Amino acid sequence: MPATIYAAEYVLPGHPDKLCDAIADALVEQAALREKRALCGVEVAVHRATVFVTGRIACRDAETIDVPEIVRQVYASAGYGSLWHPSPEELTIRTDLCLGPLNDGESEFRSLSDDQAIVTGYAVDLPGTNYLPPEHWLAYRSAQRLRQLRTERPELGLGPDGKVFVLLEAKNGNLCLAGFSTSLHHAPGADPIQLHRAILDLLHAQLAEAAAVIPGFDPAIPDAVNVNGAGNFVVGGPEGDNGLSGKKLVVDAYGPRVAIGGGALSGKDFFKADRAGTIIARRLAKAVVLTGAARECLATLAFLPGASEAKIVSLCGDDGQQLDVARWGHLLDLSLEGIGERYALTASLAEIARWGHFTDAKRPWEKISLDAG
Repeated sequence: MPATIYAAEYVLPGHPDKLCDAIADALVEQAALREKRALCGVEVAVHRATVFVTGRIACRDAETIDVPEIVRQVYASAGYGSLWHPSPEELTIRTDLCLGPLNDGESEFRSLSDDQAIVTGYAVDLPGTNYLPPEHWLAYRSAQRLRQLRTERPELGLGPDGKVFVLLEAKNGNLCLAGFSTSLHHAPGADPIQLHRAILDLLHAQLAEAAAVIPGFDPAIPDAVNVNGAGNFVVGGPEGDNGLSGKKLVVDAYGPRVAIGGGALSGKDFFKADRAGTIIARRLAKAVVLTGAARECLATLAFLPGASEAKIVSLCGDDGQQLDVARWGHLLDLSLEGIGERYALTASLAEIARWGHFTDAKRPWEKISLDAG
């Protein structure tokens, strides 16, 4: 049987697109703190030292949200400031936001979808990866370790921006790392040989972890390990590239192996169909796998404008087998109201934006209880 190659990528918190996602979600969280049913549709763009924030935030005291301060906090927590530009203090922040209370009756209508949405959710029977595709999990864990490397090894001179790319080879039920590439923002004069050695040490630890949680995983480090293959990466973050919220949809979902619905999650509250629906779809797919009905499941759901619940379009199990939708629809809460009321204000949204909704088993929506919904 020929080998199959799976690819996945992840980005670090200082990446321009992830700065935008984190800013958008930090604003969503601030709105929910003022009113749980706050309506948020926020878009963010960054370029050099300029930040653009647009959209609508509707809640009590919406005008008291300190947008510039939140933007600066996100930049600082991502690692900008001091040596790494743009520093929070030098940012020019431009806004075109509709800020104000919810309209009369609008709070009650948050239980109904204000748009159409197609959403997907996925799970595979790998508890050690929190039921995520192994290549996606490995890219995420590698990005987390690279983030830690920045503080643990300050002599490497690493900056806030960066990305990682992994290739996994699957053959005869076994997996191995076929290729690894990382591009890491660094200070002028940083030692590339020292950095390469640090990455090999990081990979050794990361692949040992993978072998412990993924059956049939070979922890050998491949020959194809690429560190800053494009050369010097002194100019990074929004100084080196522009960014936009909602661009890393595949990173935010399950990696390129799994189809996505197409809607962005960041910048939207938990009553919005894109965000709530994606959580519902993930919970359905995970429930199918946890009950043993299939080893993997791709759930596709749809929301129509004005609908209070998601419609299950399909539940695709092993080898494309279609599961009986009618048997699963009543086991979990499919409503916007249920998701919004249950999960708003249950996690730091800036961190969710950076590291994903489904990567951590401790996320409240990742806990499945079929009898309670």
